Amino acid sequence: MRLFAALVPPDEVLDEIETAIAPHVGQVPGLRWPDRATWHITLGFFGEVPERVLPELEVRLARAAARHPAPALAFDHFGGFSSVRRARVFWAGVTGDPMTRLADSVRAGARRAGAAETDEKRFHPHLTLARAKHDQDLSSLVESLAGFAGSPWRAERVRLVSSTPGAQVKYTSLGEWALASPSRG
Repeated sequence: MRLFAALVPPDEVLDEIETAIAPHVGQVPGLRWPDRATWHITLGFFGEVPERVLPELEVRLARAAARHPAPALAFDHFGGFSSVRRARVFWAGVTGDPMTRLADSVRAGARRAGAAETDEKRFHPHLTLARAKHDQDLSSLVESLAGFAGSPWRAERVRLVSSTPGAQVKYTSLGEWALASPSRG
């Protein structure tokens, strides 16, 4: 199973993003816009994980979630990886409470559970909105969305997701765990 852990923003917050990008969807040659049902903020990508690892992974993710307060967040900018002028990924950026310790804890728990392929890239919280096979200059797209300011929201749960690649990527939620109350932080 290909697995990752993520935060999923509330529908009303995703509605704001969808409304902001709607005039651009299908208008930038080379960009593929995945279905909104796949939108999430990845905390850790674990790659192929043997099914026997799943019970321990669930225990470790529950512990990690319980140790970290639910962050207050907002989407307030757009960008591209690796850069806006040479991008293969178009994303919405997240600001608010830092999530690096939560992401580190989730990844460490996955490694301890036996997820050997855990991605160790520097954590950069974002919501992937589109992808390209080749580098794209997304400067005009990013500039046209420069005034966007999304509503604040609180991420309350960590979700474990199975990813099935294909023409249409399929995500299946395998479990969710509550983050700690912010007052406990």
